[in-house]
Formats: sequence, structure tokens, C-alpha cells
Amino acid sequence: MDVARQVLEQRSATSPEGMAALRFSVLGPVRVWRGTEALSAGSPQQRGLLAALLLRGGRTATAAELIEGLWGEEPPSQGLAAVRTYASRLRKVLGPHVLVADSGGYAIRGLPDEALDMALARDLSARAERARIDGEPGHASDLLREALALWDGESLSGVPGPFAENQRARLEEWRLQLTETRVDAELVQGHHAEVVSELTSLTAAHPLRERLRELLMLALYRSGRQAEALAVYADTRRLLADELGVDPRPELTELQHRILQADPTLAEPAAPEPAAAVVPVRPAQLPATVPDFTGHAACVEALGEVLASANGRVMAVAALSGIAGVGKTTLAVHVAHRARREFPDGQLYVDLQGPQARGAEPGTVLGSFLRALGTPDAAIPDSLEDRAALYRSVLNGRRVLVLLDNARDAAQVRPLLPGAEGCAALITSRGNLGDLAGAHLVDVDVLSPAEALHLFTRIVGSERVARERTAALDVVAACGFLPLAIRIAAARMAVRRTWTVSVLAAKLADERRRLDELQAGDLAVKAVFEVAYGQLEPAQARAFRLLGLADGPDISLSAAASVLGRSEDDTEELLEALVDTSMVESAAPGRYRYHDLLRLYARGCAERDEEAPGERAAALSRLLDFYLATAAGVYALERPGDRLIEHLAPTEGDGLVFADRSEARDWLFGEARGLLSAARQAARTGESRKAADLLLAVRDLAESGSEFTRYESVATALLDAAVAAGDERTEGRLRAALAHQHLLVGRFREADHEAGEAVRLGGATGDSWATGDALNSRGAIALHQNRHGDAEAHLSRAAEYFRALGDRPGEAAALVNLSRVHLATGRTASAIALTRRGIDIHDAMGSALRGANGRYALALALTRSGELDAARACLHEALDVFRDSRQRLWEGMGLFRLAEVDLAARHFAQAAAHAEEALVTLDGIGGEWRRGAVLTVLGHALSELGQTGRAVASWNEALDIYERLDAAEAETVRALLLERQPCRTHGGA
Repeated sequence: MDVARQVLEQRSATSPEGMAALRFSVLGPVRVWRGTEALSAGSPQQRGLLAALLLRGGRTATAAELIEGLWGEEPPSQGLAAVRTYASRLRKVLGPHVLVADSGGYAIRGLPDEALDMALARDLSARAERARIDGEPGHASDLLREALALWDGESLSGVPGPFAENQRARLEEWRLQLTETRVDAELVQGHHAEVVSELTSLTAAHPLRERLRELLMLALYRSGRQAEALAVYADTRRLLADELGVDPRPELTELQHRILQADPTLAEPAAPEPAAAVVPVRPAQLPATVPDFTGHAACVEALGEVLASANGRVMAVAALSGIAGVGKTTLAVHVAHRARREFPDGQLYVDLQGPQARGAEPGTVLGSFLRALGTPDAAIPDSLEDRAALYRSVLNGRRVLVLLDNARDAAQVRPLLPGAEGCAALITSRGNLGDLAGAHLVDVDVLSPAEALHLFTRIVGSERVARERTAALDVVAACGFLPLAIRIAAARMAVRRTWTVSVLAAKLADERRRLDELQAGDLAVKAVFEVAYGQLEPAQARAFRLLGLADGPDISLSAAASVLGRSEDDTEELLEALVDTSMVESAAPGRYRYHDLLRLYARGCAERDEEAPGERAAALSRLLDFYLATAAGVYALERPGDRLIEHLAPTEGDGLVFADRSEARDWLFGEARGLLSAARQAARTGESRKAADLLLAVRDLAESGSEFTRYESVATALLDAAVAAGDERTEGRLRAALAHQHLLVGRFREADHEAGEAVRLGGATGDSWATGDALNSRGAIALHQNRHGDAEAHLSRAAEYFRALGDRPGEAAALVNLSRVHLATGRTASAIALTRRGIDIHDAMGSALRGANGRYALALALTRSGELDAARACLHEALDVFRDSRQRLWEGMGLFRLAEVDLAARHFAQAAAHAEEALVTLDGIGGEWRRGAVLTVLGHALSELGQTGRAVASWNEALDIYERLDAAEAETVRALLLERQPCRTHGGA
């Protein structure tokens, strides 16, 4: 049930008799419920009477008004009697206290606004407008989406009479206005590509509505489709002239001019810069605040509110934790200075030296505090307990802020807390002080890229940074956005006037030298890391060193356990201890990550004499084994019966076991970055064979589109390593993987080369699986190149190879591809038969994803044979699986094929909508060749809708793509353009 309708149910009225709540709807059929029970609203005229009363908002409608509203100027002779009958029936349904007789007419009384869906929609709309005015477009669009979800078809559907007709037109106009406002809010948020499909459908349904055309122009322009945006204007101007004999409204014309001039204000609205923090300067025991404090604006405000709340509370305590160099002390001092006016009786400060071998003793600190508060030495007791009691007594009735910097743990801090109403304590620590009761805990993060660049600029100077902004961004990124590292790098730059920012960026680009470069005077990033590292226990230090070797952005608990060769329970205990000391971060439950500089430091520790080379290599090998074993299990669940699993390299360790495909899929996509990083590392550690098999087992990551580029990059690196090592078996498998990659994005020449080499190498090394896979790819490649004889030969051989291996899913995949050859050569009936054979095999094996691929191919054959409803059903069934399997590439292609079916069925608006959806889904994946195909179909649909300008723009873009790729499809698109623009010439023929 929609959220908005749930709210409607929760807010609806309760009758005086305590009966369940009444709810009414007019945004769709006129309906009434008591609680969740649907009540009868009667005949169409009776529902019309109910609607007329509901829409008057409690005001009385006379009998004459009701008769005219129901029947117009020619009411039946018994109209008054009929109205009374309808009212009596409704009163029995609703109750006598709801529908009342009043002054010769009727009214509905005693209902709150929320009992009617229209009133709720009005409230949501008003709240959305306030959110829009307050600069919260995301909240506004959410509220409007809730409001629009209340509609269930046409307003007042099935209700006769002039009153219903007028109200229906009003409500549907309002619905359109809300839709326009919501789309406008989506554009403000930068969701321009996502709304193009919706706007295309809306403009087709409401061709004369200029506001929708204006929004479509803006969405297309912001999506980089300037030609189409201008074509929308041209189509609109022609349509208005032909239909109404008028010109477009001034706003539409002004937008066209701005697009032609590439007006920069049409770009997406930029996020506002954070307001510069004000640093109040007052004499106190606090250290001086830095004049160039930058960032953490939200944290500063939140901490300020916590400290300000001390007045009237027993005590306010805030504890800041974070990695060394993140700026905890700088932030705390800054916040303390801002809060000084809240503590007129003084501010105390101490460096507790927690990271040192022996931190400050609480008793010594209390003596210093008592003296600062005016207590004579002779009155200061000796014991810690007595000093703490006197400290609290002295603070009683005062408003004092205590800043406890660099705390070791909660035990060191507790005696130093004021404990008095009106006082507050602000604490910094590298460790997490979660056991400090009542404390407001803040995990201080690194700066954002914008904040980091701002800090660097304030130290180095805006003129030098402005000349080399890109290099400056490289510098702060190399610093991991860590404030201490940025300050050191900027300080070195500031005193070296002959250096350019590019010189500094080049020095920091060398990871092996980066930590050595980040030192200036007595400041050094490595030094603060050394202090924290020195406090770790031996097992924690080993975990810190070894886990830093893995290249992924983060690591799961199970993967970390494999690296360390320990149980998950032991590993979790070690990792949580490292989190508590801020040596690693908790990225999410069960996931951990390093700050970039801490990772470099950990590797430095592992590479010196603390870890033998054999131990480091063994740790990475255990990680690769874990990923391969687990990925093989996922592959087996996704492709039951596929024999690839039997042809993978053996692993020493076991992988994870999953209860179902959904859980396995979650693991695969969640671990994608980590396992691909591990495979890339294997190119340097001599384990390319296992890494190549890992790539074969996770091919779904590439097909999904989510990791296509990274997958291809890793495969290329491993191929280079395999060639250098003379490992022909691994080389053949990697070439088969790359052939599949090239095929997915339409790079057919490269794909055929790699597949041909894979077939040769598979034969030479006896790798039957790789040979069959590469032959299957060669067949698909030849099909796309219109070499149908070659395609049939390759695919027939592939089917034979898989059949010999007993690999039924592989055989089915070859048969499905072979069906497309039959289809391309006019053998439609045999194409359908072959595809169904393949689907039957996949279904029998329980392979949902490959079965969906088969249904996708079957839909192509059914479309060709004119069985459009069956083709559409196949595609919808396949799309459900593609979406569930997170296969965005195939989801986009399924939408594209739906557009083709719609085009064949002459459902042109739906064809355009599906093509637009396909463009959005395939954005950034699938390659330019597939985009060209979608644009070609989109152009056909737009042309049939009379939007010739946009159609030509779509075909022009498709032609540019095909000519760049030297694709055969260029000739077809060129012919389409010549039909519309006979004078156009284009190179590349």
C-alpha cells in the first residue's frame, strides 16, 4: 500500500459511537471505507451525490444544486425523490451524525480533513511548497510523490453529471500541476536524466501543455542532449502554429534562447559553500585557536549546542575521537572558544598525553586545575579521591568549561569531570570513549574534498592554487583529506616559492615515498602514526600490518579472517580493538577500512623486518583463495549444472556457504571492489591463474555493468602478467573473458581477435571449457557482423564442445545464440524452436538468469513472427529476473526490446518512453554501440509522434556513434536522415 494511503487510513475519523474510522476517496473511483472494510457507495448517481457533498468541505448543498449537479438542465421528473433516496441510503452506510439534513439540503459533517484523500493531497502539496521555499527540493519531491500516489486512476471515475465533469477536469488539472512541480523539484536535485522518459510520455499525452515541454527541454539540455532540447522547441512551435495558430509562450522562447547561448545558469544548481566559522577570541587557559580553521561546520554547531545545554543540566560532556592527524584538538579548541561566553567563570585545559607511554596522572592534573581555580597549595589534599571531591566542590555554582585533550581512556577522564550543574567537559581521544556514561560521542572524519582544498588554499595562497587547481586537488587527495597531512604539505609549499603545486603533487604521487614527504619541521604524519602503533598489542599490530596489504577500499570480516588465518570471532575482536584505537574504521557492520595514509603506514610496517616476505604472500594468497572459493559457490547457485566450477583452480581454504541466491548475490555485489582488487594484486604476486579463474566466476559483475570498466582493467593487467610468464592456459582464459567484454559493448573486431586467440590457446592447452566459451563468443560476434555462415559454424562447434563436457547450460547458451542466426537468415520458426530448447534446458537446471537471457532471445523471434503480445510477455518476465539479479545492462536491453515491440504494435508513445528508460538504464554501461541502437528506435518513435526535430536529433547522435565505430548500422541511419533532411551530408561513408 502507498505511504500516502497508509497515512490516510491512520488519520481518518472515528464515529461518535466509537466505530472504526471512515475514509473517502475521490481521486479515482468514489469509494468509502470503515477502517479497512470497503462499504458500498451505491449506484453511479448515488456516488455522484456523495462526491458533491464531500467536495463542499462540510458546507450544505441544496436539493436544487444537487439535482442540477447530477442531471444538468434536464433532470428526471422524480429527481428530488431520487436525491432523498440516495441520501437516506448513504446515511445508513455512513451514520446519521455524518450525513445530515440541513435547510432543505444535505451536508457531510464531523469529518477531519484527513478522512478525504483530496484533503490529504492538498496538505501534502502545501507542505511540499514550504519545503521548496525552504530550499529542500528532495523533501518537496517526496511529499509530492506521496500526494500523487493518492490518485487511483481518473478522478471521480464512473461518476456522471455536469458537477462531476467539472470537478474531474479541475482535479486532473491539479494532478498535472503537481506532477510538473514534482518534476521541477527533481530537476533542482539534478535528476535530469531520470525524468526524460516520464516527460516524453507526458508530452505525448498532453502535446499542447507548454510547461511540460519546457521541463523536457531543460532535462534534455542538462543531460547533454542540446540538439534534442532545441528540437522539442521546434516541434512545439510548429504544433502550436498548426493547431492553435499561436506562438510558444515567452518562457519557452526565453529557454530556447538561453540554450542556444549555452547560458551557464541553466546548469544544475551548485551546493552552497559552508559558512565560514567565526572564531571568537577571549583570554583563557584554552590554547589559541588556529586562524585558518576549516570544515566540520555541522559538527561545530552540534557540539556548540551540547555545550550550551550545560546551563540547567548536571553536566554536559562531549567526547571527540578519530585517527591521528584528523584535527580533533583543533576542532575541540575551536568549539571551546566559540562557547566561552556560555562559561563566564573560566575555561580549563590540559593535554593528558594519552598516546604517550605514560599519560598525565589524574591527581597531578587535578592539582593544577585547583590552583588555576584559586585554591592555595596548602589547601590541596594529597589523595586522588580528595582532590576530585574538592575540585567538584570548588566548581559548584560556577559555569566552567573543561577541555581534556588527548585522553587515553575513560578511566583517565572520569576524575576530571566537573560534575556540577552549569559546567561542561570537552574531551578528545584517539580511542572511542563509549564507556563514558552520558557523553555525546563524535567520530571526527576527514575533510570533504572542498574543505580540504579550502584549507590548502588558505595556507598556500589563492593565486598559486588558482593557477593549478587540478594539481591542488591531487595534493589534498594524496593527503587523504587528513588535516594534519594537508597542513604539512601546504606548509612545505608555502616556504618554497619556486615550487609549483604540480611539483608537490608529483612528489606525493609516489606511494612509497609519500609518508616521508609529509613532514615539515617537528610535524610528521608518520610520527603520529608511530605513537599510536606503538600502543597496540602484538596480535593487534600483526592484524594491522597484514590487513593493510589488501588493496580493496574496505574488507569484510570473513575476508579479513582469511587474511589473518584466524576464526571470525578472533578476527572481529582484533578489528574492533583497532577501531577503538582509530587505527581502522568501521565502514559498516562487519566491514572495515583504512585511511589511505594509515594503509601506507601499515604496509611500511609489514614490508620492513617485522613480517617475512613469505608471510605477506601467504596472507594475500589466503585472501585470493577465499574469494575464489566463495565466488565459485555463488556461480554454482546462479548457474546450476554449469561445469565451469569443475575447471577452476583448486583452493586451500573453504569459502562462504549461502542459503539462497539472494544472499549469494548480495555477497557478490558487496564484495565486488575487494575481490577485483585482490585479482589485480595477483598479477604482481604470481597468482594470475587463480585470479583469472576468479574473473570467470564473477562474470556477472561485468555483465551487470556495475563493474564493467574495473573488470576489464583487471583482466588486461592479468593478461599482461600471464603473457610475461608464458602461461598459455591462463592467457587463453583471460582472452576469452576479454572477448566477452568487447562483445558486450560492441567492439566486435577486438572481440573476434581475443576470441580467436582463446580458441587457439584452449586447443593447445586442452582447455575444453575455454574453447567452448570462446567459440560461443565468436558465433555471437559473427552474428553481429552479419557473417551468418561463420556464426552458425562457431555456435554449432560450441554446442558440441559443451555437449561433450556434459555442460548443459553451456549447450543451451549456444543454442539460444544459434537461434538468433536462424532468425537473421529468415528461419523464424526454427529460431523459435531452438530458443525454446535452450529455455527448457535452463528451466530444467533451475538457472533463472540464463533462462531470462533465453526469453529475451525468444522475444526477438516472436516479434519477427508478429506475435507481439507473447514477445512482450517474454520480455516482462525476463526483465523481472534481470532486475532481481541486478543485471542493469540486460535490464536496459530488455527495455530497448520492449520499445521495438511497442514500435511494431504502433504504440509510439510507449515505445518512446521505453527507449528513454533504456537510455537512462544503460547510461555509462553497455557501450556506445548499444546506445546507438536505442537512439535509432527512439528516433522512429518520436518521428511517428510528430516530433520530427527530436527524431532527427536522435538519429544524428546515433549516426555519429556508428561512424566513430565504423559500424554497418551507420548506412541504415544515414538513409533515415536523408529521408528527413535530403541536403544533409556527413563524412565517414
